[in-house]
Amino acid sequence: MATTRDRAITASVDLLASGGIRALTHLRVDKAAGLPRGSTSNVFRTRGALLRGVCEHMVAGERPEIDTGFAAATPEELTESLIALYRFMTGPSRSRTAARLALIVEGGHDEAVRAALATGRVGVERAILPPLVTLGAPDPLLAVQLIATCFEGLFLHEIGRHGSVDADAVIAATVRTIFSPARLTEAST
Repeated sequence: MATTRDRAITASVDLLASGGIRALTHLRVDKAAGLPRGSTSNVFRTRGALLRGVCEHMVAGERPEIDTGFAAATPEELTESLIALYRFMTGPSRSRTAARLALIVEGGHDEAVRAALATGRVGVERAILPPLVTLGAPDPLLAVQLIATCFEGLFLHEIGRHGSVDADAVIAATVRTIFSPARLTEAST
């Protein structure tokens, strides 16, 4: 049986995904989780604590998918791994991704949220960096930033704007750019 904390966190992600940052209150979480009034507040004393809990939960939930997804032997395999990750994050993990977009905006003026999100991003960057180095990316650190920015832009377009974009083609073009030394060198100067 799920704990009060787990139920509150799950409801928080759903509220953020469906209603944005303003939808997240202790009382609304209690109601959405089917918890007695005050339960969320007992576990997460402040809004900041609740937001940090949500961030940590999202990172932990996506970690297995990220940790196992980047054993690529070729740039093409890396492309396939990144496309699979994108599909996971906009498919089965869509609510977490939508919640993350709301939290990114909140992180613009809340240092604790920004720090919690940064922890997750560092984990993703660490998972992506080794295959980039192994495959000979001319500037692996810049390549990690390029991939992260590509994903965030695609998430914003697909989830935030309900836009239609060929994410597979965008991700493939990003990886081709990374392994084209002339293009990446020009971009970093």
